[in-house]
Amino acid sequence: MKINFKHIIAFALVLIAQFSFAQKKDENIGTEVVNVVKPYTPTISDAFKVNETPVLDDADNSKKEIINYTIFSFPVASTFTPSKGKAEGVEKEKQAHLFNNYATFGGGNYGVLNAELFVNQELGTNDYVGGMFRHLSSQGGIKNVELDDAFYNTSIDLTYGIREKDLSWNLDLGYQNQIYNWYGLPMGFGSSLTPNNRANLIYGINPQQVYNNIYLGSKIALEGSIIKEASLKFNHFSDAFGSSENRFYVKPSFEFNINDKLIKTNVIVDYLNGSFEKNYSNTNAIKYGFTNFGIAPSFAMQEDDWTLNIGLGLFYSLDLENKNNKFLIYPQINASYKVVGDLMIFYAGAEGNLEQNTYADFVNANPYLSPTLSIKPTDRQYDIFAGLKGKLTNTVSYNLRASYVNERDKALFKSNDYTETNTNENYAFGNSFQLVYDDTKTVSFYGELKADISNDVSVGIDGTFSSYTTDVQSEAWNLPSVKLNAKVDFNITERWYAGANVFFVGERKDQQLNTNIINVIAPSPITLDSYFDVNAHLGFKYSDRLTAFLRANNIANQAYQKWMNYPVQGFQVVLGANYKFDF
Repeated sequence: MKINFKHIIAFALVLIAQFSFAQKKDENIGTEVVNVVKPYTPTISDAFKVNETPVLDDADNSKKEIINYTIFSFPVASTFTPSKGKAEGVEKEKQAHLFNNYATFGGGNYGVLNAELFVNQELGTNDYVGGMFRHLSSQGGIKNVELDDAFYNTSIDLTYGIREKDLSWNLDLGYQNQIYNWYGLPMGFGSSLTPNNRANLIYGINPQQVYNNIYLGSKIALEGSIIKEASLKFNHFSDAFGSSENRFYVKPSFEFNINDKLIKTNVIVDYLNGSFEKNYSNTNAIKYGFTNFGIAPSFAMQEDDWTLNIGLGLFYSLDLENKNNKFLIYPQINASYKVVGDLMIFYAGAEGNLEQNTYADFVNANPYLSPTLSIKPTDRQYDIFAGLKGKLTNTVSYNLRASYVNERDKALFKSNDYTETNTNENYAFGNSFQLVYDDTKTVSFYGELKADISNDVSVGIDGTFSSYTTDVQSEAWNLPSVKLNAKVDFNITERWYAGANVFFVGERKDQQLNTNIINVIAPSPITLDSYFDVNAHLGFKYSDRLTAFLRANNIANQAYQKWMNYPVQGFQVVLGANYKFDF
């Protein structure tokens, strides 16, 4: 395109003149006609399309010749031999060897001695024999305790069993010996005596109590039979004061179909007979005996996300000494509904049971009882509960539960009243406990949270908050309103591991009266302080067989009282080792 310089110069002069005239104010610039001449008008030529297949107009364009190919082949000798394919090997983690037997030994302050021995031996393809020995003792030494506070607990258990495809059966025999001391004298004991008389009185107390327990039991489980499983046990319990108790029970379980419904039925026959040589006031002996017959049929219904288990417990209890027989009916109902799969499951139910109380069971809960007890069963009429459980993540689970329990003749531990007379029995100086029974209603809330943070760390915490209402007793003696537990276990390295647990128990109530004091009315209940206990352990795996451990108990060195007048040992350290082996 050509550029016309004449037009450009003319246009520039016009702009300059216009700009010059615009600087003058209030002047009439007049009018002028400007003709713009456009000498060049571009046009668009017609587009043409290139043929996709151009026409070749070439003299050399001629017909192609047809060429035939043939292969001239001849054999070629080869010495190559392909090797067979082989899968790439994967390095497997070495599986830990499981030993059949182990021995543990440890010792610490307060003269603590802890020993265990477990042995298990296969006799043939399907049968085996095993045994367990346990010993835990302390020489005592609790601060400000004036009586012997040592204790010993030794037991041995033997078993013979058979394991087959449709049958498993075992026979158990065991013996346990426990030695405890009634060392818990009341605060201010002997304050009404002269120092010399008080010293002589305390010196003359022999606080030792010895418990012996022997049992013989068996359990059988069957597949493809109406009798699903059955267990039986005979237990004889006695002490150093002539007390004796025998218990024998049989518990078979049945399964059968009625109209395509699987019916499960538990049956129980529970016999108990025992005696104490004297009551607390030394006026007469105490005898007790009960035979309970029970049957509890149930069946389950399942549909999509909900499950319902409906049952009923029927019991007939014979009081062999007082001829006070009872027929009792209990609900056995459980239901669950998956609100959000396994993440949230709602459950609820109502259950009841006749609980056979025994001297042996009470001693396991509180070894400082006087051998002058009244023994009878507890009628747990119903436990109505509801809750939520599930998972917050794949490694965190939870459980929340609320319940209301109604019990008749609930057993409560309460301190015995006492005198300061040297003719008393060794347990009659305010250093023992009795049993009182009352109709009790309990409202409780329970929460639990467990987490496996990794393969090396796991934690857990749970708590129970309870409120009690009694009918006759002024308090629910020695029952705490708050119980909390927390624990953590972790692997530090492949060889080192550690853990800790903390538990907290809230306030409890007890009551005790020194009847030597004249004109004394029943005192107000005594409040036992709440307490917490911190424990920890540390271990080192020297090899697959040998492990050393260090345990520390009551790290905060709290001289708390689990039972009234019974302070516990302070800070304790136990050092020991565990050795695993095979024969």
